[in-house]
Amino acid sequence: MNAINNPEMLEGLYRSDKKAFVRAFRNIYPEISGNATAGFWKARLDYEERGAVKIGFTGRNFLFLILVCAVCGILIKLPDIIPIDTSFHFYQKNAAIIVLFGLVAYTMLSRGSVNIRHWLITKVTFIISLLYINLLPSDNASDTITLAYLHLPLLLWYIWGLTYIEFDFKDLSKRMDFLRHNGDVVILFAIIALSGGLLTALTIGLFSAIDINVERFYSEYVIIIGAVSAPVVASYVLGVFPGVTSKTASIIANIFSPLVLITLTGYLIGMAITGKDPYDDREFLLVFNCLLIGVMALIVFAVSESSGKLARFRGVILFLLSAVTLIVDMIALTAILYRLSEFGFTPNRIAVLGFNILVFGNLISISARLLRVVTGKSDMGSVEGAIAGYLPVYAVWAFLISFGFPLLFGMR
Repeated sequence: MNAINNPEMLEGLYRSDKKAFVRAFRNIYPEISGNATAGFWKARLDYEERGAVKIGFTGRNFLFLILVCAVCGILIKLPDIIPIDTSFHFYQKNAAIIVLFGLVAYTMLSRGSVNIRHWLITKVTFIISLLYINLLPSDNASDTITLAYLHLPLLLWYIWGLTYIEFDFKDLSKRMDFLRHNGDVVILFAIIALSGGLLTALTIGLFSAIDINVERFYSEYVIIIGAVSAPVVASYVLGVFPGVTSKTASIIANIFSPLVLITLTGYLIGMAITGKDPYDDREFLLVFNCLLIGVMALIVFAVSESSGKLARFRGVILFLLSAVTLIVDMIALTAILYRLSEFGFTPNRIAVLGFNILVFGNLISISARLLRVVTGKSDMGSVEGAIAGYLPVYAVWAFLISFGFPLLFGMR
Protein backbone atom coordinates (compact mmCIF):
# COMPACT_ATOMS: atom_id res chain seq x y z
CA MET A 1 0.00 0.00 0.00
CA ASN A 2 2.90 2.34 0.73
CA ALA A 3 4.11 1.94 -2.86
CA ILE A 4 0.79 2.76 -4.54
CA ASN A 5 2.05 6.16 -5.73
CA ASN A 6 5.43 4.84 -6.83
CA PRO A 7 5.00 3.36 -10.35
CA GLU A 8 8.57 2.06 -10.60
CA MET A 9 8.36 0.24 -7.29
CA LEU A 10 4.98 -1.26 -8.19
CA GLU A 11 6.30 -2.54 -11.50
CA GLY A 12 9.35 -4.01 -9.77
CA LEU A 13 7.20 -5.80 -7.20
CA TYR A 14 4.95 -7.13 -9.95
CA ARG A 15 7.82 -8.46 -12.03
CA SER A 16 9.61 -10.04 -9.05
CA ASP A 17 6.62 -12.19 -8.00
CA LYS A 18 3.45 -11.80 -10.07
CA LYS A 19 1.31 -14.24 -8.06
CA ALA A 20 2.15 -12.65 -4.72
CA PHE A 21 1.61 -9.16 -6.17
CA VAL A 22 -1.81 -10.04 -7.60
CA ARG A 23 -2.90 -11.69 -4.35
CA ALA A 24 -1.76 -8.75 -2.21
CA PHE A 25 -3.31 -6.21 -4.58
CA ARG A 26 -6.68 -8.00 -4.60
CA ASN A 27 -6.68 -8.09 -0.79
CA ILE A 28 -6.04 -4.35 -0.29
CA TYR A 29 -7.92 -3.01 -3.34
CA PRO A 30 -11.17 -2.29 -1.40
CA GLU A 31 -9.16 0.10 0.80
CA ILE A 32 -7.48 1.96 -2.09
CA SER A 33 -10.18 1.74 -4.76
CA GLY A 34 -10.42 5.55 -4.99
CA ASN A 35 -6.78 5.89 -6.02
CA ALA A 36 -6.21 6.44 -9.77
CA THR A 37 -3.09 4.25 -9.84
CA ALA A 38 -4.98 1.47 -8.10
CA GLY A 39 -7.72 1.76 -10.72
CA PHE A 40 -5.15 1.41 -13.48
CA TRP A 41 -3.60 -1.69 -11.92
CA LYS A 42 -7.00 -3.27 -11.38
CA ALA A 43 -7.88 -2.76 -15.04
CA ARG A 44 -4.50 -4.16 -16.09
CA LEU A 45 -4.77 -7.27 -13.91
CA ASP A 46 -8.38 -7.88 -14.91
CA TYR A 47 -7.40 -7.68 -18.57
CA GLU A 48 -4.54 -10.13 -18.06
CA GLU A 49 -6.86 -12.57 -16.29
CA ARG A 50 -9.35 -12.40 -19.17
CA GLY A 51 -6.49 -13.00 -21.58
CA ALA A 52 -5.38 -16.02 -19.53
CA VAL A 53 -8.87 -17.48 -19.77
CA LYS A 54 -8.89 -17.20 -23.54
CA ILE A 55 -5.45 -18.74 -23.90
CA GLY A 56 -6.27 -21.50 -21.41
CA PHE A 57 -9.31 -22.75 -23.27
CA THR A 58 -7.77 -22.65 -26.73
CA GLY A 59 -4.12 -23.48 -26.07
CA ARG A 60 -2.02 -26.52 -25.36
CA ASN A 61 -2.89 -26.64 -21.65
CA PHE A 62 -6.33 -28.01 -22.45
CA LEU A 63 -4.72 -30.79 -24.52
CA PHE A 64 -2.35 -31.52 -21.64
CA LEU A 65 -5.37 -31.73 -19.32
CA ILE A 66 -7.05 -34.31 -21.59
CA LEU A 67 -3.79 -36.27 -21.90
CA VAL A 68 -3.10 -36.36 -18.16
CA CYS A 69 -6.70 -37.31 -17.31
CA ALA A 70 -6.60 -40.10 -19.92
CA VAL A 71 -3.35 -41.49 -18.47
CA CYS A 72 -4.74 -41.34 -14.91
CA GLY A 73 -7.91 -43.09 -16.08
CA ILE A 74 -5.90 -45.88 -17.74
CA LEU A 75 -3.71 -46.33 -14.65
CA ILE A 76 -6.64 -46.59 -12.24
CA LYS A 77 -8.35 -49.12 -14.52
CA LEU A 78 -5.27 -51.33 -14.97
CA PRO A 79 -6.89 -54.27 -13.13
CA ASP A 80 -9.55 -54.33 -15.88
CA ILE A 81 -7.01 -54.00 -18.70
CA ILE A 82 -4.37 -56.52 -17.62
CA PRO A 83 -4.68 -59.45 -15.21
CA ILE A 84 -3.97 -57.82 -11.85
CA ASP A 85 -5.21 -59.40 -8.65
CA THR A 86 -7.01 -56.64 -6.76
CA SER A 87 -6.79 -58.69 -3.57
CA PHE A 88 -3.27 -57.29 -3.10
CA HIS A 89 -4.82 -53.89 -2.33
CA PHE A 90 -4.20 -52.28 -5.72
CA TYR A 91 -6.49 -49.31 -5.09
CA GLN A 92 -5.35 -48.74 -1.51
CA LYS A 93 -1.74 -48.70 -2.65
CA ASN A 94 -2.02 -46.79 -5.90
CA ALA A 95 -5.09 -44.54 -6.04
CA ALA A 96 -3.60 -41.57 -4.17
CA ILE A 97 -0.28 -41.96 -6.00
CA ILE A 98 -2.06 -41.88 -9.37
CA VAL A 99 -3.89 -38.67 -8.40
CA LEU A 100 -0.64 -37.02 -7.30
CA PHE A 101 1.10 -38.23 -10.44
CA GLY A 102 -1.60 -36.50 -12.47
CA LEU A 103 -1.20 -33.26 -10.53
CA VAL A 104 2.59 -33.30 -10.87
CA ALA A 105 2.44 -34.20 -14.58
CA TYR A 106 -0.06 -31.45 -15.37
CA THR A 107 1.85 -28.87 -13.31
CA MET A 108 5.05 -29.60 -15.22
CA LEU A 109 3.45 -29.83 -18.67
CA SER A 110 1.43 -26.63 -18.25
CA ARG A 111 4.62 -24.59 -17.88
CA GLY A 112 6.28 -23.07 -20.91
CA SER A 113 9.32 -25.33 -20.62
CA VAL A 114 10.29 -28.46 -18.70
CA ASN A 115 13.41 -28.50 -16.56
CA ILE A 116 15.05 -31.84 -17.38
CA ARG A 117 16.67 -32.22 -13.94
CA HIS A 118 13.38 -31.57 -12.16
CA TRP A 119 11.58 -33.91 -14.54
CA LEU A 120 14.08 -36.68 -13.81
CA ILE A 121 13.79 -36.18 -10.03
CA THR A 122 10.01 -36.43 -10.08
CA LYS A 123 10.02 -39.38 -12.50
CA VAL A 124 12.53 -41.39 -10.46
CA THR A 125 10.70 -40.57 -7.21
CA PHE A 126 7.36 -41.81 -8.53
CA ILE A 127 8.87 -44.95 -10.06
CA ILE A 128 10.64 -45.85 -6.80
CA SER A 129 7.50 -45.10 -4.79
CA LEU A 130 5.28 -47.24 -7.03
CA LEU A 131 7.70 -50.15 -7.00
CA TYR A 132 8.19 -49.90 -3.25
CA ILE A 133 4.53 -49.69 -2.24
CA ASN A 134 3.48 -52.48 -4.60
CA LEU A 135 6.27 -54.81 -3.51
CA LEU A 136 5.24 -54.55 0.13
CA PRO A 137 3.43 -57.74 1.22
CA SER A 138 -0.37 -57.49 1.25
CA ASP A 139 -1.33 -60.77 2.87
CA ASN A 140 -1.15 -59.59 6.47
CA ALA A 141 -2.64 -56.82 8.57
CA SER A 142 0.68 -55.10 9.25
CA ASP A 143 0.60 -51.74 11.05
CA THR A 144 3.84 -50.64 9.38
CA ILE A 145 2.48 -51.38 5.90
CA THR A 146 -0.76 -49.54 6.66
CA LEU A 147 1.27 -46.57 7.86
CA ALA A 148 3.28 -46.68 4.63
CA TYR A 149 0.03 -46.65 2.63
CA LEU A 150 -1.03 -43.50 4.50
CA HIS A 151 2.26 -41.59 4.53
CA LEU A 152 3.79 -42.29 1.13
CA PRO A 153 1.11 -40.17 -0.64
CA LEU A 154 1.93 -37.38 1.83
CA LEU A 155 5.57 -37.61 0.81
CA LEU A 156 4.60 -37.44 -2.88
CA TRP A 157 2.42 -34.44 -2.06
CA TYR A 158 5.68 -32.68 -1.18
CA ILE A 159 7.02 -33.63 -4.61
CA TRP A 160 3.98 -31.95 -6.11
CA GLY A 161 4.75 -28.93 -3.96
CA LEU A 162 8.34 -28.81 -5.16
CA THR A 163 7.10 -29.01 -8.74
CA TYR A 164 4.58 -26.24 -8.11
CA ILE A 165 7.22 -23.88 -6.68
CA GLU A 166 9.69 -24.94 -9.39
CA PHE A 167 12.08 -26.41 -6.79
CA ASP A 168 12.69 -22.96 -5.28
CA PHE A 169 13.31 -24.26 -1.75
CA LYS A 170 14.26 -20.94 -0.18
CA ASP A 171 11.22 -18.84 -1.12
CA LEU A 172 8.73 -19.29 1.75
CA SER A 173 6.11 -17.16 -0.03
CA LYS A 174 5.97 -19.72 -2.84
CA ARG A 175 5.35 -22.45 -0.28
CA MET A 176 2.39 -20.46 1.01
CA ASP A 177 1.16 -20.02 -2.56
CA PHE A 178 1.19 -23.78 -2.87
CA LEU A 179 -0.80 -24.20 0.35
CA ARG A 180 -3.34 -21.65 -0.91
CA HIS A 181 -3.53 -23.54 -4.17
CA ASN A 182 -4.29 -26.71 -2.21
CA GLY A 183 -7.14 -24.99 -0.40
CA ASP A 184 -8.54 -23.74 -3.69
CA VAL A 185 -8.22 -27.22 -5.25
CA VAL A 186 -10.11 -28.75 -2.32
CA ILE A 187 -12.94 -26.22 -2.65
CA LEU A 188 -13.19 -26.65 -6.40
CA PHE A 189 -12.90 -30.45 -6.13
CA ALA A 190 -15.86 -30.45 -3.73
CA ILE A 191 -17.89 -28.40 -6.21
CA ILE A 192 -16.92 -30.72 -9.08
CA ALA A 193 -17.73 -33.81 -6.99
CA LEU A 194 -21.13 -32.42 -6.01
CA SER A 195 -21.93 -31.50 -9.60
CA GLY A 196 -20.72 -34.91 -10.78
CA GLY A 197 -22.91 -36.63 -8.22
CA LEU A 198 -25.98 -34.71 -9.40
CA LEU A 199 -25.15 -35.48 -13.05
CA THR A 200 -24.71 -39.17 -12.23
CA ALA A 201 -28.05 -39.38 -10.43
CA LEU A 202 -29.77 -37.55 -13.29
CA THR A 203 -28.16 -39.77 -15.95
CA ILE A 204 -28.98 -43.04 -14.18
CA GLY A 205 -32.55 -41.85 -13.57
CA LEU A 206 -33.09 -40.82 -17.18
CA PHE A 207 -31.77 -44.09 -18.62
CA SER A 208 -33.69 -46.14 -16.06
CA ALA A 209 -36.88 -44.47 -17.29
CA ILE A 210 -36.30 -46.03 -20.73
CA ASP A 211 -35.24 -49.41 -19.26
CA ILE A 212 -31.51 -49.04 -19.90
CA ASN A 213 -29.32 -49.86 -16.90
CA VAL A 214 -26.15 -47.74 -16.98
CA GLU A 215 -25.48 -47.86 -13.24
CA ARG A 216 -22.74 -50.50 -13.46
CA PHE A 217 -20.98 -48.74 -16.34
CA TYR A 218 -21.12 -45.42 -14.48
CA SER A 219 -19.82 -46.83 -11.21
CA GLU A 220 -16.98 -48.82 -12.83
CA TYR A 221 -15.79 -46.25 -15.33
CA VAL A 222 -17.22 -42.73 -15.16
CA ILE A 223 -17.13 -42.36 -11.36
CA ILE A 224 -13.71 -43.97 -10.82
CA ILE A 225 -12.01 -42.20 -13.71
CA GLY A 226 -13.74 -38.94 -12.80
CA ALA A 227 -12.56 -39.22 -9.20
CA VAL A 228 -8.86 -39.48 -10.12
CA SER A 229 -9.21 -36.80 -12.81
CA ALA A 230 -11.19 -34.22 -10.80
CA PRO A 231 -8.19 -32.81 -8.83
CA VAL A 232 -6.29 -32.30 -12.11
CA VAL A 233 -9.36 -30.62 -13.64
CA ALA A 234 -9.61 -28.39 -10.56
CA SER A 235 -5.94 -27.42 -10.89
CA TYR A 236 -6.49 -26.63 -14.57
CA VAL A 237 -9.55 -24.47 -13.88
CA LEU A 238 -7.62 -22.54 -11.23
CA GLY A 239 -4.91 -21.85 -13.77
CA VAL A 240 -7.47 -20.60 -16.26
CA PHE A 241 -9.60 -18.67 -13.76
CA PRO A 242 -7.08 -17.54 -11.09
CA GLY A 243 -9.68 -15.81 -8.92
CA VAL A 244 -12.48 -18.36 -9.21
CA THR A 245 -12.32 -19.42 -5.54
CA SER A 246 -10.57 -16.42 -3.97
CA LYS A 247 -13.73 -14.98 -2.40
CA THR A 248 -14.96 -18.42 -1.37
CA ALA A 249 -11.70 -19.17 0.41
CA SER A 250 -11.82 -15.84 2.25
CA ILE A 251 -15.45 -16.39 3.31
CA ILE A 252 -14.67 -19.87 4.62
CA ALA A 253 -11.70 -18.55 6.57
CA ASN A 254 -13.73 -15.69 8.03
CA ILE A 255 -16.77 -17.75 9.01
CA PHE A 256 -15.33 -21.03 10.20
CA SER A 257 -12.39 -19.80 12.29
CA PRO A 258 -14.56 -18.25 15.05
CA LEU A 259 -17.16 -21.03 14.75
CA VAL A 260 -14.53 -23.73 15.19
CA LEU A 261 -13.04 -21.79 18.12
CA ILE A 262 -16.46 -21.76 19.86
CA THR A 263 -17.10 -25.41 19.01
CA LEU A 264 -13.68 -26.58 20.16
CA THR A 265 -13.93 -24.65 23.43
CA GLY A 266 -17.39 -26.10 24.07
CA TYR A 267 -16.07 -29.56 23.22
CA LEU A 268 -13.30 -29.32 25.82
CA ILE A 269 -15.76 -28.04 28.44
CA GLY A 270 -18.19 -30.84 27.59
CA MET A 271 -15.41 -33.40 27.84
CA ALA A 272 -14.53 -32.13 31.31
CA ILE A 273 -18.17 -32.24 32.44
CA THR A 274 -18.90 -35.74 31.10
CA GLY A 275 -15.60 -37.17 32.26
CA LYS A 276 -14.95 -38.61 28.82
CA ASP A 277 -11.24 -38.84 28.04
CA PRO A 278 -8.99 -40.39 25.38
CA TYR A 279 -6.77 -42.26 27.84
CA ASP A 280 -8.59 -45.61 27.79
CA ASP A 281 -10.68 -45.16 24.65
CA ARG A 282 -8.67 -45.82 21.47
CA GLU A 283 -11.46 -44.63 19.15
CA PHE A 284 -11.84 -41.41 21.12
CA LEU A 285 -8.11 -40.78 20.81
CA LEU A 286 -8.40 -41.31 17.04
CA VAL A 287 -11.23 -38.75 16.89
CA PHE A 288 -9.07 -36.39 18.94
CA ASN A 289 -6.23 -36.62 16.42
CA CYS A 290 -8.57 -36.20 13.44
CA LEU A 291 -9.90 -33.09 15.16
CA LEU A 292 -6.34 -31.86 15.61
CA ILE A 293 -5.56 -32.36 11.90
CA GLY A 294 -8.73 -30.54 10.85
CA VAL A 295 -8.15 -27.54 13.11
CA MET A 296 -4.49 -27.29 12.08
CA ALA A 297 -5.58 -27.25 8.43
CA LEU A 298 -8.10 -24.50 9.16
CA ILE A 299 -5.46 -22.40 10.95
CA VAL A 300 -3.07 -22.74 8.01
CA PHE A 301 -5.82 -21.91 5.53
CA ALA A 302 -7.10 -18.95 7.56
CA VAL A 303 -3.62 -17.48 8.00
CA SER A 304 -3.03 -17.63 4.25
CA GLU A 305 -6.24 -15.61 3.69
CA SER A 306 -5.59 -12.95 6.36
CA SER A 307 -4.45 -9.49 5.34
CA GLY A 308 -5.55 -5.86 5.32
CA LYS A 309 -7.62 -4.22 8.07
CA LEU A 310 -9.12 -7.51 9.24
CA ALA A 311 -5.72 -9.08 9.84
CA ARG A 312 -5.57 -7.91 13.48
CA PHE A 313 -9.06 -9.23 14.27
CA ARG A 314 -8.33 -12.52 12.52
CA GLY A 315 -5.06 -12.65 14.42
CA VAL A 316 -6.95 -12.56 17.73
CA ILE A 317 -9.33 -15.32 16.62
CA LEU A 318 -6.51 -17.47 15.25
CA PHE A 319 -4.35 -16.93 18.33
CA LEU A 320 -7.19 -18.13 20.57
CA LEU A 321 -7.86 -21.03 18.23
CA SER A 322 -4.20 -22.04 18.21
CA ALA A 323 -4.08 -21.79 22.02
CA VAL A 324 -7.12 -24.06 22.39
CA THR A 325 -5.65 -26.45 19.82
CA LEU A 326 -2.46 -26.58 21.89
CA ILE A 327 -4.57 -27.77 24.83
CA VAL A 328 -6.11 -30.45 22.60
CA ASP A 329 -2.66 -31.54 21.46
CA MET A 330 -1.33 -31.68 25.03
CA ILE A 331 -4.26 -33.90 26.05
CA ALA A 332 -3.59 -36.14 23.06
CA LEU A 333 0.12 -36.30 23.90
CA THR A 334 -0.49 -37.29 27.52
CA ALA A 335 -3.04 -39.89 26.36
CA ILE A 336 -0.54 -41.42 23.93
CA LEU A 337 2.21 -41.47 26.57
CA TYR A 338 -0.22 -43.13 29.00
CA ARG A 339 -1.11 -45.81 26.43
CA LEU A 340 2.57 -46.39 25.70
CA SER A 341 3.31 -46.93 29.38
CA GLU A 342 0.29 -49.19 29.88
CA PHE A 343 0.21 -51.21 26.68
CA GLY A 344 3.73 -50.91 25.28
CA PHE A 345 5.25 -49.62 22.07
CA THR A 346 3.70 -50.29 18.67
CA PRO A 347 4.38 -48.68 15.28
CA ASN A 348 0.96 -46.99 15.35
CA ARG A 349 1.49 -45.45 18.78
CA ILE A 350 4.97 -44.22 17.91
CA ALA A 351 3.70 -42.71 14.65
CA VAL A 352 0.86 -40.90 16.43
CA LEU A 353 3.22 -39.73 19.18
CA GLY A 354 5.68 -38.35 16.63
CA PHE A 355 2.91 -36.59 14.72
CA ASN A 356 1.55 -34.95 17.87
CA ILE A 357 5.03 -33.80 18.92
CA LEU A 358 5.58 -32.24 15.48
CA VAL A 359 2.20 -30.50 15.56
CA PHE A 360 2.87 -29.29 19.11
CA GLY A 361 6.14 -27.69 18.04
CA ASN A 362 4.52 -26.11 15.00
CA LEU A 363 1.60 -24.78 17.04
CA ILE A 364 3.93 -23.17 19.57
CA SER A 365 5.74 -21.36 16.77
CA ILE A 366 2.47 -20.28 15.13
CA SER A 367 0.93 -19.16 18.44
CA ALA A 368 3.99 -17.11 19.40
CA ARG A 369 3.91 -15.25 16.08
CA LEU A 370 0.15 -14.77 16.22
CA LEU A 371 0.62 -13.18 19.64
CA ARG A 372 3.07 -10.72 18.06
CA VAL A 373 0.44 -9.95 15.40
CA VAL A 374 -2.21 -9.34 18.07
CA THR A 375 0.12 -7.00 19.99
CA GLY A 376 1.03 -5.13 16.81
CA LYS A 377 4.67 -6.19 16.82
CA SER A 378 4.47 -8.18 13.60
CA ASP A 379 2.20 -9.04 10.69
CA MET A 380 0.70 -12.18 9.19
CA GLY A 381 3.76 -12.62 7.01
CA SER A 382 5.72 -13.85 10.03
CA VAL A 383 3.02 -16.43 10.77
CA GLU A 384 3.16 -17.62 7.18
CA GLY A 385 6.90 -18.05 7.66
CA ALA A 386 6.29 -20.28 10.68
CA ILE A 387 3.94 -22.45 8.64
CA ALA A 388 5.93 -22.63 5.41
CA GLY A 389 9.26 -23.08 7.17
CA TYR A 390 7.98 -26.11 9.07
CA LEU A 391 6.84 -28.10 6.01
CA PRO A 392 10.17 -29.93 5.50
CA VAL A 393 9.88 -31.30 9.06
CA TYR A 394 6.64 -33.06 8.16
CA ALA A 395 8.26 -34.31 4.94
CA VAL A 396 11.12 -35.92 6.87
CA TRP A 397 8.66 -37.58 9.24
CA ALA A 398 6.56 -38.91 6.33
CA PHE A 399 9.72 -40.32 4.74
CA LEU A 400 10.76 -41.99 7.99
CA ILE A 401 7.37 -43.66 8.45
CA SER A 402 7.04 -44.70 4.79
CA PHE A 403 10.51 -46.21 4.40
CA GLY A 404 12.01 -46.44 7.89
CA PHE A 405 9.23 -48.06 9.92
CA PRO A 406 9.07 -51.27 7.83
CA LEU A 407 12.84 -51.65 8.35
CA LEU A 408 12.77 -50.73 12.05
CA PHE A 409 9.71 -52.75 13.10
CA GLY A 410 9.40 -55.31 10.33
CA MET A 411 6.10 -56.26 8.66
CA ARG A 412 4.03 -56.36 11.82
